[in-house]
Amino acid sequence: MPHLPSPTREELARLEPLAQLGLPDIFVVSTRQQAEEAFQALAGSTVLGFDTESKPTFFRDQVSEGPHVVQFSTLHKAWVFQLHDAGCRDTVSALLELETAAKVGFGLAGDHQQIRRTLGVSPRNVLDLNVVFRSRGYAKELGVRGAVAVVFNRRFIKSRKATTSNWANRQLTESQIVYSANDAWAAIQVFHALGLPPPQA
Repeated sequence: MPHLPSPTREELARLEPLAQLGLPDIFVVSTRQQAEEAFQALAGSTVLGFDTESKPTFFRDQVSEGPHVVQFSTLHKAWVFQLHDAGCRDTVSALLELETAAKVGFGLAGDHQQIRRTLGVSPRNVLDLNVVFRSRGYAKELGVRGAVAVVFNRRFIKSRKATTSNWANRQLTESQIVYSANDAWAAIQVFHALGLPPPQA
């Protein structure tokens, strides 16, 4: 199979931005009641976009205490779960173990390790989209930015400041909320555009 080139930084910079989810379509989940309502909205989906965020580590061999935020998305809305509350942790664990809902995202191996350590569950029915693109001839991991460029010919905007921000804060900023929600949302958009069948557990 020929090796397909990943988009370069210069090529990405020339693309028009991808329109993303705004705050009206994003739900921050920080209480048990909000988590129960979110579960009802998400549990019936066959595919969910999925990602996590963790407070950055700054020292060599420092073990992350994350994830501090777990996000799920449908094609049109996203839910950002903060894990301070036991009810939120229980609901996230239930969604991750739900075999009828496939979770799709990018670079999920590290997320799995942190989830097992923090929540004590192993995510089921998960598809790493980097694996899909690798099977199609991309030798280098595309990640969400590269995938959005390849599939939509658009630039996926990610705030560097949000990337390295403190995700353990009890009050997330608007920038953090939009950033985290769209990571999950972009994954399900790419999955849908590829025309893939829902993964089976």
